[in-house]
Amino acid sequence: MRLPAPVRTVNELLAFFVEVVALVAFTRWGWHASGNAVLRVVLAVGLPAVAAVVWGMFASPKARFTLPTVGVVGVKVLVFACAVAALYDLGGTGSALSYAAVVAANTALLTMDRRARARAGQAA
Repeated sequence: MRLPAPVRTVNELLAFFVEVVALVAFTRWGWHASGNAVLRVVLAVGLPAVAAVVWGMFASPKARFTLPTVGVVGVKVLVFACAVAALYDLGGTGSALSYAAVVAANTALLTMDRRARARAGQAA
């Protein structure tokens, strides 16, 4: 399914937004995960950094390592599932479920649109 250009643009912006929310969730969870000040800082900085590196290496449009679609989606599921778990652990059942629903819809639309565009490019 190929999305119309305006819808695709909005969906790409939403994808960026949910990625940023994941990093914020990791930061907040890391900060609240420990009473030890040093560990809090390490987790609050380290968790989002690890997630960003993994994302950049495997799931970004300009990823260093090219994976098949199922691999890219797998990395996204891993990162987003951890973000949902972080939001849930922070006490936000509603926010965790809402975020999961938005992420699922956004990722599905992005994946279907990119596959359709790739097939159209191969046929041309």
